[in-house]
Amino acid sequence: MNKNIGWELYRSFLGVMQHGSLSAAARAVGSTQPTIGRHITELERVLNVPLFMRTQGGLTPTEGAKALVGHAQEMANVAEAIERVASNQGDSVQGTVRVTTSDIIGLEVLPTTLAKLGNQYTKLQLELVLSDKPQNLLSREADIAVRLFRPTQSQLIARRIGTITIGFYAHVNYLKQAGMPATMDELIQHKLIGFDQYTDYIRDTLNTLPVNLEKQHFSYRSDSNVAQLSLIRAGAGIGACQVPLAARDSSLLRVLADDLSIPMDIWVTMHEDLRKSTTCQAVFDALVQGLSDYVNK
Repeated sequence: MNKNIGWELYRSFLGVMQHGSLSAAARAVGSTQPTIGRHITELERVLNVPLFMRTQGGLTPTEGAKALVGHAQEMANVAEAIERVASNQGDSVQGTVRVTTSDIIGLEVLPTTLAKLGNQYTKLQLELVLSDKPQNLLSREADIAVRLFRPTQSQLIARRIGTITIGFYAHVNYLKQAGMPATMDELIQHKLIGFDQYTDYIRDTLNTLPVNLEKQHFSYRSDSNVAQLSLIRAGAGIGACQVPLAARDSSLLRVLADDLSIPMDIWVTMHEDLRKSTTCQAVFDALVQGLSDYVNK
């Protein structure tokens, strides 16, 4: 293979993989169905790999296509990152910055800080991606990340904000009906709200607790922290919540505070390539300040 392959061929391929047909891919990338079809044919010819099986039901990806799609997605991430970096060059704060964080931080903690940023810098555009994937920054899916774990990759700039305590809470209406648990044994008898799928982080956290909590103990299960918080607020049962977040609602009461306390560090991280971007630095600094105010309340 001695021919450079244009990005537009990979973009069309990725569009078909993501949207399932030539017509849907054309709409997604702003092209036409014949153009997308020509790109797929040309990419198959240059790579000498069949990418799709043509059937009456549409296009079915081959094993070769499945092997390539991750790399094509990384190319798309880099292409988008190039556009974002180009948009925020210069001495003024302008252009697009993509921030990624967990759903609970993104929906409950950051909106006030992001609103202030938008009001202060009218030419700034902010994209918020709710995800816990640690590889977001390295694959350039985002520019800045807020994480509840310490990043280990050497290519990242990381600022530790402080420690957030996770406690267990219930709505006052639930406790009026079910009673306040006084011991760990009593806690297990209550309706509990927790996770659905195990992760390494969840397993490590469970090992720090003085009670054996497993998936089967939860009456309500969700891997969304926002969904768990909504269930706590609705009086469904007892669940974990960040202490400074729960402090905003006087109807949420902490349960077994002396026994159930989980410390979590919060970090703001950015790819080191963006350290000279005035815009990214302004967003980074604002997130540090806003999260510091949240942690220290």
